Amino acid sequence: MNTTYEAVAEAVRRREAVALATIVQTRGSTPRQVGTKMLIRPDGTSTGTVGGGALEAAIIEAAQEALGEGKSRLVHYGLRADKHEQDLGVCGGDLDVFVDVIAPQRTLLLIGAGHVAVPLAKLARLLGFRTVVVDDRAEYANRDRFPQAEEILVEDLETGLSSLDVTPNTWIVIATRSHESDAAALRAVVESPAAYIGLMGSRRKVSLIFKALREAGVGEEQLARVYAPVGLDLGAETPEEIALSIMAEIIMLHQSGKGQSLSARKD
Repeated sequence: MNTTYEAVAEAVRRREAVALATIVQTRGSTPRQVGTKMLIRPDGTSTGTVGGGALEAAIIEAAQEALGEGKSRLVHYGLRADKHEQDLGVCGGDLDVFVDVIAPQRTLLLIGAGHVAVPLAKLARLLGFRTVVVDDRAEYANRDRFPQAEEILVEDLETGLSSLDVTPNTWIVIATRSHESDAAALRAVVESPAAYIGLMGSRRKVSLIFKALREAGVGEEQLARVYAPVGLDLGAETPEEIALSIMAEIIMLHQSGKGQSLSARKD
């Protein structure tokens, strides 16, 4: 197998985000031809080559930017240094490179396996998330209730959460059975690189948990990351409606949406 494809396969297996840069069009003289590929990781290391030199450095930079935004892009490069100060060589041609961001499947980590977690897991599956459920109650955290979940951990929260790899592609919803458990779970993940941390509960409950965490030394910057109370204001009441409001907030943030009615848009 081509080593670039092997590197892509390994990244997918390890659930790591990478970018695959492919030359899709050339005009005139260029160092490599259409179809040439190079894999770039977030730290700038790469497998394969699309020509070396300033051109390759510029492609790596574009790939890192694309990885940071989570969005693929098409980039044009000129190799006519005598005609444009920003061109990257003297071959005399130019080329287009498609930078394809290959992101791992998003993970929804449900801390607490109560009534809202069940429809949350169902919606998450429909929306392409892998789901992990953590709860210390086997009568709640089981295959009968969560047939869609990729992983179910029946352990105390501290043990269960310490065994998980929380990444920038992890979206967390905390909805345990008690105020104390919610506080412990939030304390365990609030400094993680998770893309999203949502805490279910009333404003009073959230205020009390935040106060306790501040007293435990958690900074305001970390607490500001937490969406609490969790979800969009849909007027939700039932577990299914609450689950919908939570997933709507997650999709809104992932897609950089505004959460307003489409009929209210002016564009």
